[in-house]
Parts: sequence; structure tokens; C-alpha cells
Amino acid sequence: MSWNKTPLLTVEEMYLADRSTIQDGVSGCALMERAGAAVAEVVQSCHGEGQILVLCGPGNNGGDGFVAARLLRKSGRKVKLFLSIEGEKLKGDARLMARRWSGGIHFSLTEKDFNESSLIIDALFGTGLARPLEKRLLDFSVWAVGKEVVSVDIPSGISGDTGQVIGAGAFAALRTVTFFRKKTGHLLFPGRAHCGEIILADIGIDKSCLDVLEPKVAENSPVLWRQTLPDISFDKHKYHFGHAVIYGGEMSGAARLAALAALRIGAGLVTVTCPQADKLIYALASPSLIIKERERGGALKALLVDKRKNAVLVGPGAGCSEEVVAEIRSAADDPERAIVLDADALTVFSEDPAGLFALCHGKMVLTPHEGEFRKLFPDLKQSRIENIRIAARRADCVVILKGADTLVAAPDGRLVINANAPFWLAKGGTGDVLAGMVCGFLAQGMPAFEAAAAAVWFHGEAAKVAGRGMLAEDLLLGIKEVNAGFF
Repeated sequence: MSWNKTPLLTVEEMYLADRSTIQDGVSGCALMERAGAAVAEVVQSCHGEGQILVLCGPGNNGGDGFVAARLLRKSGRKVKLFLSIEGEKLKGDARLMARRWSGGIHFSLTEKDFNESSLIIDALFGTGLARPLEKRLLDFSVWAVGKEVVSVDIPSGISGDTGQVIGAGAFAALRTVTFFRKKTGHLLFPGRAHCGEIILADIGIDKSCLDVLEPKVAENSPVLWRQTLPDISFDKHKYHFGHAVIYGGEMSGAARLAALAALRIGAGLVTVTCPQADKLIYALASPSLIIKERERGGALKALLVDKRKNAVLVGPGAGCSEEVVAEIRSAADDPERAIVLDADALTVFSEDPAGLFALCHGKMVLTPHEGEFRKLFPDLKQSRIENIRIAARRADCVVILKGADTLVAAPDGRLVINANAPFWLAKGGTGDVLAGMVCGFLAQGMPAFEAAAAAVWFHGEAAKVAGRGMLAEDLLLGIKEVNAGFF
């Protein structure tokens, strides 16, 4: 687990962590007591007076609910408790916790019960749910809309692995209290939207079990890649920070955004190669850019004779022509050269994905959005996590799958889920900025996976700085501010 400082667990990995803790001598009852106490503490600290409706399911999640109900009632709160099965059908630790509950148990509810409650604790099902909510529980999720809901572990009806709604609906929580480590479903949409604020509670599971589990998924964070960022010191000059080359097409806006982003993120030099007719518009983008006009064909090959030009971006505004394919092939002929392929550079291979994958190598990064991804990997129809994991292995390079929950995957199985990007990033041109940032980090010598993860994180932070209503170009100043605060 040496690389993974912010692990996200699968449902199976969480089961194994629980089992390992119990085998080490901590009883299941003790874990359940701590989990329920954590839920009760959140309710007491974050939610005011009024009746609390606790919805308990048939398993350990329901057991947590019984504990929370008991502790809240003991503290003086008015609690009404619902159980989804007959009491004698409860098993194990949940059955014991039900016996410790001295209040009444309701086996049916109406919408009136929800309207009379100021808070609903959803302890029906945890992350391991694999079937849709039954009709009456689905009704509960509808009756709970617009009310304060605290979910135990994950909102009932959401897959702990994929974040998908299982069946026709799921609860939507204001807060979700989960235990030990977040699960992948907490950060993947729509699960993340259903979770609300995610509160991580320590219930006594020893983190040493992570060394055995070796989770392959992490929440994107600077602790994962900070040490690979370039060292900035007095004895460095511009070539220490690399020379990025951007392939500029006739649609100049995209490549200009990418080139300026590469500069802002720290590349020492950035050259844009473009048609002679477009040279002026590229030159006017910034005096810091080097502009090289090109004849048809062979431009990248001629430029890259200079080995100091160590990172290349092709795609933004490039167009989908055979010339673009040829330029990509010439850029990819050196496995030591870092390459980012985005937008048109991916679309141009829609009819020949295998031709693209044959060019890929360990210093290449592909940056598809969902539509481009489906064209390159039309047979992958699993969850986003499984899809990108397979895609990175198949392409044998790093893949960024863009979206509200952007994922970054490496061929060796490492995978991060990004969680810091605001929704207002969904605008034209922001992907071009991201591609330029990846290229800029690669030019500075960062490994492909770390460069991709860092760029995605900085991209999200820059959008926060730029604010709602931002344009893609506003990210450029956002990058400057985030850089200033980060270093």
C-alpha cells in the first residue's frame, strides 16, 4: 500500500477489514456499539430537537440503528423505531442490539410518521446491498425527500462499489456516517450526491489491515503525488522544467487554452506548432508562447529532433484527418517522450481503436470524456471503475475518464477518484485546459499516473477559485492562485 495514502475500499475489502478486526479479538458487538454511537453523536451535534424516526433493516446496518436509537433515547430524544422484518428473524449482533432496545418497535409506517419526524435515520441497508429496495421501503425513500436524513454507512438503495442506484430509487441523505474508510460508492455519482456530507467515524478497526488488503483505489489527494512534483530551487533553469509542444489546429481556441495551461502549471517552455495562416492568432495568445508554423505533414517529427522537447499534446482543435494520425504516430515513435492525446486525437481513432493502442506506451496519457471512451472501448459496459481499469490495461497507458467524478487509472491497477471539482467545470474548453495541465506536468518530469492525478486535482481547485460563472480561460488565473498557495 506504499502509494495509496487515501484508500477507498470496496464492499468486499470492508468485509475483510471487519473480519480481520474480529479475529484480532474485537467483538462484532463492540464494533456495532461504536458505529451506533458515532451515528448518535452526529445526530446530537448536527440536528436539533424533535422526533427521530429510525429505520432499521435486517442486518448489521439495522443493528447500528438500534444502538443509535437506544443512545439517543437515553439522552432524552424522542425516538420512533421501525424494523423491516419480524424481530425474531434478526440474527447475530443485530439481534442482541434489538434486545437492548427498550422502546417500541413499529413494523409499518405511513407518510404521516415521516411528516411528524424532524429527522430520519436510515439504517436499512449498508454498502453490501445488491438488490432493489422493496416497494414499501421505496415509498419511505420518497416520503423522506426534503427532510433531514442521516444514513448509516451509505444511503439505502445505493451500491457501495459503483455508486449506482440499485433499482427504481434510493434514499438521499443530508449526512452519511460511514466507518473506517470511505467506499468507492461514496465518491462515484450518483452515490456521492445521495450521500450528502460524508462523515468518517473511527470504530476501532486497526489500519494495519490495509497492508494486507492493499486497496487499489484512492481518493485523489496531493499526498499521493506531492513528492513527484518538480523541485523548484535556485539552481534550476527553464529546461529543467521541460519543453512542451502543443499541436495547434485551425480551431485555435482549444490549443491556445491548452498551451497557456501548460505554462501556468509550470512547464519551462511551450511551443505551439500551427498552420502558417493561423500563426498570428496563436502569437497573440501570449508573448510567452513560442510559435512555429508548419507545412502539411511532418511538423512534429521535425520539432522533436530536439530531445529537450520532451512532452507533446495532440488533440485540442486538431481536426480529424490522416495528417493528425500521421503526426501522432511520429510523436509516439519514442517511448521516452511523454504524450497526451485528447479530443480529436482520440476521435480520429474511433474506427481503429487497436491502431491507437498499438502506439501507446508508459508515458502516454489518454483523456476521453464518456462519449469518446465509448467509441474507443465499445465493449466495456460495466461500472466506471471496472471500465477504466480494463481500458488502462488494454491501452497499456494512463487513462483519464472525465466527468463529475473523474477517474484516473494506470495499467498496473492503480486508480484514483477525484472529488474536489465543482459542477460548474462542465463548460466548453475546460477539458482543453486539463489536457494542457497534464502535458505541462509531464514536461516537468512527473510520471504519467502522478501527472494525470495532479492535473485533475489542480483543475478542480482552480475551478473553485474561478467561481461559479467562470469561463474556461478563467481557470488559467485559478491555476496561478492554486499554485501560489500550494507551494
